Amino acid sequence: MPETRVLAVAASGVTTVNARRVGGWLVVTVVALVAAHAVDEAAWRLLRDPRVYERDWGRLLRILGFLPTWALVAVALWRGAEDRTSGARRARLLLVSATAGGVAAEGLKLLVRRLRPDVEQFGYAFRAFSEELWSTRGLGFPSSHAFVAFAAAWALARLFPELRWLWVALAVGCGLTRVLAVGHYVSDVVAAAAFAWLLVAVLASRLLPPPVDQ
Repeated sequence: MPETRVLAVAASGVTTVNARRVGGWLVVTVVALVAAHAVDEAAWRLLRDPRVYERDWGRLLRILGFLPTWALVAVALWRGAEDRTSGARRARLLLVSATAGGVAAEGLKLLVRRLRPDVEQFGYAFRAFSEELWSTRGLGFPSSHAFVAFAAAWALARLFPELRWLWVALAVGCGLTRVLAVGHYVSDVVAAAAFAWLLVAVLASRLLPPPVDQ
């Protein structure tokens, strides 16, 4: 399966990332996920906007989780660069990060199997492995849109560190729209952000030699 291959490559590549940094990532991820699960119910009750995607800003933020968006940006990075070799390297990192983010999100959904939020009643529900084993339809952990958006954001943060907070803010906005639409829990978005960081760290160590400091 494509998901299995991507996850295997990421796992094998973790050894190329600074071990101390990975340890820090693990601590931050655990704390962030615990905090996110603690606020999931409150966010599910209070952060609702069924018409979020009827608004221009909502549609803008959602398409940051749409892979073709980043394919177009990657082409612009490549064709617009004075140095085509450098431009191609940057475009490759962005496109591979966003693509691998989408695939990894689907793979994690198949493993965790947590369903999307119910609009009427709060509560985590999981699909049994005996049901629709290879289908991610209706599964929510992690958010695919948020994973793609954050993978692109972390890649851009490495390529253009002076604007890193802009890229991350846009990805957060994409994740927020998924929560407002009651399509995902906050923890679905936080998980996407955390795993996307690790994925991009691995990819950057392979695609951007020498490594680019954050």
